[in-house]
Amino acid sequence: MEWYEDDVKAVIEERSGCPYDPKTIFYGSSSIRLWGSLYDDFKEYLPVNLGFGGSTLAACVWFFDRIVAPVKHPQILILYAGDNDLGDGRHPQEVLIFFREFMADFRKHYPQIPFYYISIKPSLSRAGIIEEIIETNSLISTEIENSSGNDHFVDIYSKMINGDGKPVASYFEDDGLHLNPAGYQIWKNVILNQVFRKL
Repeated sequence: MEWYEDDVKAVIEERSGCPYDPKTIFYGSSSIRLWGSLYDDFKEYLPVNLGFGGSTLAACVWFFDRIVAPVKHPQILILYAGDNDLGDGRHPQEVLIFFREFMADFRKHYPQIPFYYISIKPSLSRAGIIEEIIETNSLISTEIENSSGNDHFVDIYSKMINGDGKPVASYFEDDGLHLNPAGYQIWKNVILNQVFRKL
């Protein structure tokens, strides 16, 4: 996990420099880290962006105590991770194991607050593992459905495909992996509708 260290230190610095007591934690991979409009998009919910580039679900577990746990009074946590695990060749069942490990650690620190998992997106650059993405989303969705009731699955996958089930190219940067402003607008709309309008 040493290769994450510089990014982790930067995220810790961002958290420490937050000018308010964060109420909404956004945590996960570069899809969170690179969300340039996140603070404006959710400003009334007092967000903090704790994403770090290239992170896997396993890395989110590993660094949870350093990055997230020091936030003392959050009201909600929103996670996007698992994408890079699959990209690294992990099997969907392995990703589910990492998700269970994450939830155990998360609930140890925050037993009561709502948790929202953003489904893995259908990236252009990962079209070759789209079936694994679908399977992982299904496994985690089922896991959440069988949970205590304060955990929720946020479906962005279905909002990012066309009528043929293919990723919508206009939502991505040239690398086919990271979101452009149009893609983030989709995420913003879905999260506002599926998360904050239910609180």
